[in-house]
Amino acid sequence: MTTQPPRKSLDPVTFEVLKNSFITSVDQMAEQILRTCYSFVIYNRDFSSGLHDAQGNSVAQGNQDIAVHVGTLHFTCKAVIEAFEKDIHPGDVYAINDPYAGGTHFNDVRLIRPIFVQDTLLGFSQSNGHWSDVGGSVPGSFDVTAREMFKEGLRITPVRLFAKGQFCKDVAQLIASNTRDPASIIGDIHAQAQATQVCEREMIRLSEKYGVETVIEGMGAVQDYVEKAVRQRLAALPDGEWETQDFIDCDPLSGEGMIPIKVKLTIQGDRAIYDFSGSHPTIGSIYNSAFGSTFSAVVAGMKTFFPDLPLNSGFYRVFEVIAPENSIVDARWPVAVTGFLMPFEKIMNAIYEIWSQIMPERATACAFNLEYLLTGGRDLRHKEKPIFMFYDWLPGGWGGRNGKDGANVTTASFGVGLMSQPVEGQERANPILTTAFQIQTDSAGPGKWRGGLGVVKTSIMRDAQDPVISYICDRERAVVWGINGGLPSMPHGLTLTRAKTGKPEWLGSVFSDMPIESGDIFSRPTAGGGGFGDPLERDPSLVLEDVIDEYVSIERAAKDYGVVIHAIDPEICAYELDMPATEQLREQIRSQRVAWMRSDPTEVARWYQEGKIDQLDAVRQYGVILEWDTGTLLPKSTQQFREMLEKRTIAQWQQ
Repeated sequence: MTTQPPRKSLDPVTFEVLKNSFITSVDQMAEQILRTCYSFVIYNRDFSSGLHDAQGNSVAQGNQDIAVHVGTLHFTCKAVIEAFEKDIHPGDVYAINDPYAGGTHFNDVRLIRPIFVQDTLLGFSQSNGHWSDVGGSVPGSFDVTAREMFKEGLRITPVRLFAKGQFCKDVAQLIASNTRDPASIIGDIHAQAQATQVCEREMIRLSEKYGVETVIEGMGAVQDYVEKAVRQRLAALPDGEWETQDFIDCDPLSGEGMIPIKVKLTIQGDRAIYDFSGSHPTIGSIYNSAFGSTFSAVVAGMKTFFPDLPLNSGFYRVFEVIAPENSIVDARWPVAVTGFLMPFEKIMNAIYEIWSQIMPERATACAFNLEYLLTGGRDLRHKEKPIFMFYDWLPGGWGGRNGKDGANVTTASFGVGLMSQPVEGQERANPILTTAFQIQTDSAGPGKWRGGLGVVKTSIMRDAQDPVISYICDRERAVVWGINGGLPSMPHGLTLTRAKTGKPEWLGSVFSDMPIESGDIFSRPTAGGGGFGDPLERDPSLVLEDVIDEYVSIERAAKDYGVVIHAIDPEICAYELDMPATEQLREQIRSQRVAWMRSDPTEVARWYQEGKIDQLDAVRQYGVILEWDTGTLLPKSTQQFREMLEKRTIAQWQQ
């Protein structure tokens, strides 16, 4: 990407007013969506909006827009411009959800409106919302067994939904009829279209006040401003190369072993290059990322370390992304990509790790991985037995930071504007009752600065006909990791207790279209964040506070932190810190922990099978990855996990 030619300068006051007005116009789109959408998923802020110039470049995003979407909006806007070119008119609205044209996955449907002031094309407004179902082989359109997109749902290449202000009802009905909830889809189409009109009205108002040329100048100037600011900051950093990798749990077609995503950052003067060479080829499931999503992950990861700057296409000009074609980070049609979020968050966390070395004052360990639970069937609470679609996600923990614990119970790094869905609304819309939703004790990765805490949610299926359940997650094996000597969090996975047997069954972190019955109970925790720094250096008084708050159990306080605490009266939070025993235990752990991490994995698996150690012992003390239901050793995954621990954790212990 090249630097744009210099523009006529706006006076500072007008520039600042326009810069903030552009952002406000996008925020107003969000307010419109929240008040008019039909989908409970969109209502809980699984949407984003954007303002673009006449070439499709991003000018502004909203303050709560989801990171995963924002870095792709300019691609889909440009795809619409290319598709319709000289056939763009006032009152038109176009739809697109095509991941291979720069989108994310098929559920993220974008509506794009050209903004005209008299005869001048000023730019475009765009509303992107996650539709809870776009067809495909399973409710919710997340079939983890899909190898090609044909099982994933409807692919919408650029199409006109409004022509010069007239609603193209036939096209909208065609799209909606290929989903499991056509009424909501039609409602959301109108809600998103109206949101783009809100932005259009605001841009027309600004043009009438300041003049069309001034507004166009401002749209370019805000991009130049961001580009200049980022280039100056990059130029102030030392040139160099940094590289790391993270993993997807597995490729179902390739047997056991985690799937690497490799990232190398090169800073040369005032520009950056992100090179994904060496990343794994596309895999036989939906956990692949098309280029647009990979680009967006780079944007979101890097932008985290420049939090004070607005985000627009000026930011994109300062870096280059090299992604090998047909790799897991550059999947091509028709490879399945609906689960793109799994590589997306690995890329973000890898970039966090790299930038934590460059800017140690902002350093952060790995954050938890977002998960999706999708349950569908017929709702027997109503005489007409309507189709229901329960689409849920949970908050979790972010990584420990330099000088501060990680954030507890926070939405995922892919988009912190996302809300945690209220169970009351879910229960009204679906025959599913939530029986428990609470912080998960011991879910945080131990460290001098521990990770944030995750949660556990338990639900029971009520009156439903032929319900099925799907779970889309990762990090059952590539467990959330710590840095600078910090320890990992905990594996993801769902447990199902069938009403007929009453016996809990571990189903793991990824499955689709599993039949369940009324009365079945499903429970899943989210991981906490990884630890930052050596847990044996954590202030024992902070560990005591964590025990009082039920963030850490007494048992794990001893095992993970070497802190000995005695319970006096837990009912009144009375505990006693035993400092002499703590000093003795810490010295013992310090002398033995490296050897523990290098124990024979076969022996560790046997101890787990015999009940001598638990899941957290296997991960945090021994660095061993197992099939968590049977205790079967996963040798290749263990080797990869231990190599990661050697670099991120053990190397720091030995300094």
